[in-house]
Amino acid sequence: MVVAPGSAIGAALIALPLDPLENRILLCHATGLTRVQLITRSDRALTADEAARLDALVARRLQGEPIAYIVGTREFFGLDFAVSDAVLIPRPDTELIVELALERLPQAMPARLLDMGTGSGAIAVAVAHTRPDARVTALDVSAAALDVARGNAAANGAQVRFLQSDWFAALDAAERFEVIASNPPYIASGDVHLSQGDLRFEPVGALTDHADGLAALRILIDGAPAHLVDGGWLLLEHGYDQAAAGRALLAARGYGDVRSWQDLAGIERVSGGRFPA
Repeated sequence: MVVAPGSAIGAALIALPLDPLENRILLCHATGLTRVQLITRSDRALTADEAARLDALVARRLQGEPIAYIVGTREFFGLDFAVSDAVLIPRPDTELIVELALERLPQAMPARLLDMGTGSGAIAVAVAHTRPDARVTALDVSAAALDVARGNAAANGAQVRFLQSDWFAALDAAERFEVIASNPPYIASGDVHLSQGDLRFEPVGALTDHADGLAALRILIDGAPAHLVDGGWLLLEHGYDQAAAGRALLAARGYGDVRSWQDLAGIERVSGGRFPA
């Protein structure tokens, strides 16, 4: 056992073998204490049940399982999102596409956004929470992912219409949106990153297109014009080295104002354009 029953909270924090932040997260999860209480109650002894839970949590992390899956939640855009192995873990990089979408949604109605491949619902719920007047639709091919997304919308008081759909298939032909946003699978088949770190535990179908990494981007770029209002925006998250390819695909399809935006690390993480040019 990593930490013995009866050990003080403060001593347990020092004894745990993980990164200090991860130690705090797992100790909070095992004991039900807040981070502040870890300090104010540092002399409190761990019960046998708490020590056993902590030991199991640490063992899972040492096997490489992501912290978000272990504790079942991840913060995104200031909101708490439940996560499971049915969905990707929301990442700070994706907050960029939420910010870009909010900037491009009209202040006056109609203000309609479509989130394609919603997963945990991170993009759709963040937009709907910030703009409760907007009409937000989110779709995903995975029923399990949609169950997670619906729960996150309810927990955060966000009004989102969810559809199970293989990309555009379930949409009415006449539906139009001011903004279409997506964080699609964009890792190429066989990429070494799929067998490293947290990605080993995440749903492979949400990570890779099982092709060259651009297959989903092509589907979205080709299909979005039929569901955009005149001058509507398509915003796509992509890999660190795919911005130039994304811009070329957008321009070839007739989008205007084509550009890419950098994330906090200075990487071109989102590309988009307006249709028609």
